[in-house]
Amino acid sequence: MDSRIAYTALVLCVGLERLAEVATSRRHAAWSAERGGVELGAGHYAIMVALHVGLLVGCLLETWLLQRPFLPWLGWPALVVAVACQGVRWWCVRTLGGHWNIRILVVPGMTPVERGPYRWVHHPNYVAVAAEGVALPLVHTAWITALLFTVADVPLLLHRARLEDVALGRAPRSSVA
Repeated sequence: MDSRIAYTALVLCVGLERLAEVATSRRHAAWSAERGGVELGAGHYAIMVALHVGLLVGCLLETWLLQRPFLPWLGWPALVVAVACQGVRWWCVRTLGGHWNIRILVVPGMTPVERGPYRWVHHPNYVAVAAEGVALPLVHTAWITALLFTVADVPLLLHRARLEDVALGRAPRSSVA
């Protein structure tokens, strides 16, 4: 089988995983709304969605149009990282329960979660997103996509992390521009 076909199937599976995240997020948004949850930083949401769709499309276009090869020494370790990132992302979802969302929704009176991966890192999902943004394209040597996604995503993730820290009371409001 052409490795690009297998890679296309992998990228499509990641796309399906993202749709599962959206469905989970919608359920959790309803949970938050029932408890008086408020959203912070909604203005960047469309940019985030476009960027993540762009990652998946870029992976496929670069691999097919530029005839990127599968290099086992790079592709297999990148695949392990990409799959591990999915595990971390769903560990975050499970740990946060109804609090987890792709939007920044905060229920008044709730305290930050400090179990699961949050014992070690305030924003483990963002670490997974950043690692996946490099690893998924590199499974099939789509290095341009990895580079462009990372350059665009790092400022977005830093902005979201600051917003979440403000929303959770870990940073003063003045720290968000």
